[in-house]
Amino acid sequence: MVAVTKAVLPSMRARRSGKVVNISSISGRIGFPSMGPYVASKFAVEGFSESLRLEMLPYGVHVVLIEPGSYKTEIWSKGLDAVSVNPDSPYVKEMEKILKYVNHVADTAPSPHEVIQQIVHVAKSPYPKLRYPVGKGVKLGIVLKNILPWKWWERMVMKRLWDR
Repeated sequence: MVAVTKAVLPSMRARRSGKVVNISSISGRIGFPSMGPYVASKFAVEGFSESLRLEMLPYGVHVVLIEPGSYKTEIWSKGLDAVSVNPDSPYVKEMEKILKYVNHVADTAPSPHEVIQQIVHVAKSPYPKLRYPVGKGVKLGIVLKNILPWKWWERMVMKRLWDR
């Protein structure tokens, strides 16, 4: 992502126009248990994009983040295929619950058509915003995390994951 961005920025800056559209995730705004490396990578995409937007706006270049929730893509099969729970792990019970939850989300996720439509909308927009959260519950989740006291947010997440 960084290498491609660095390659196209000089011509965008010279033309004083352009758009860099980065695909992040709700995981770039909200951390989830057992997904630390993925969440960290998405937080990095968010920080990089936010900083780059502020650097490039004076040159007419808009950096945009598409922040999808859960959609039926290959990330589920790639990610879930790589997961194995060691039966001797002290976290085996928790991991089984998380995997059950994640499998349910993967099985019921809609087609990413809505995300594609959002990308097309951003591409056509002369002055796009920085962030475009997309998907069921994504905007609400971001708002709740930002306005609720952390203890309340934490309790909601824990209840949703562990009370299954």
